[in-house]
Amino acid sequence: MAIRFDHKPGLVVYLTAGDPSLAATREITVAAIDAGADVIELGVPFSDPLADGPVIQRAMERALARGAGLKGIGLKDVLGLAAEIRAARPQAGLVIFTYLNPVLRYGLHRFADEAAAAGVDGVLVTDLIVEEAGEYLAEMERVSLAPIFLAAPTSPDERLEAIATHSKGFVYAISRVGITGTQQSLAADAAALVARIRRWTGLPVAVGFGISNAEHVAQVAEFADAVVIGSAIVELIERSTPETGVPADRSSSVGWETAPDAVARFIKGLHLSAAAEGAGPVRNQPLASSF
Repeated sequence: MAIRFDHKPGLVVYLTAGDPSLAATREITVAAIDAGADVIELGVPFSDPLADGPVIQRAMERALARGAGLKGIGLKDVLGLAAEIRAARPQAGLVIFTYLNPVLRYGLHRFADEAAAAGVDGVLVTDLIVEEAGEYLAEMERVSLAPIFLAAPTSPDERLEAIATHSKGFVYAISRVGITGTQQSLAADAAALVARIRRWTGLPVAVGFGISNAEHVAQVAEFADAVVIGSAIVELIERSTPETGVPADRSSSVGWETAPDAVARFIKGLHLSAAAEGAGPVRNQPLASSF
């Protein structure tokens, strides 16, 4: 198991676990990996996702509403899903993307043990800052999981250095300040942020927040190692249903495809565009463990 990007740009795909169902998320994840996703971020549904835009907020609401229990799909369900994905696609990077509250309610020690047992490679706790992550970092080290932190354009050098020092797998650079969601153009701050991060680490740097099309991917490939795509794919899933799928041709009702097929087509399109731009191997620093 490894978090690695063999080609530039690498692709990290975010999915909200349980939207539209756990079984559907498993199928979509496998399709995404087979289409070229290097790393999957499995989002844990949470009732107060402050860092996420409306698309992912709606996905979390649907997942919480559709769970088998009174509280909807929770962390234990997501870890079970992760174990299934690991068994199905052992070569892919697998990251749990969560807010801190579900982890604390579950128990940090228990979460670390069960995430490792499920075959997870890394964890990103979106609202946990590196300065307050001592206990979390110790638990990640104990079970050999990669801690991943968000680096923002507004982060001072001291915080970026700490993020670079403590991150494993890759560093997640936020392309803009604010919430997740698609955007028309990339903020100029993204390239400058990546350059600052590289002062302290040789890890791959992945850029996310607002990456939604092939043009964005080509732009990011000029200065970063990987892209993170979330809202664009979650929105594609939102427009589909297990029964009808989404139309392959948006102007016609002919040629309907399932959500896994639609996501796979979207990802393959990104890779074809990157290949046309002449993207090459990614800079990968050998990691000391199985991250």
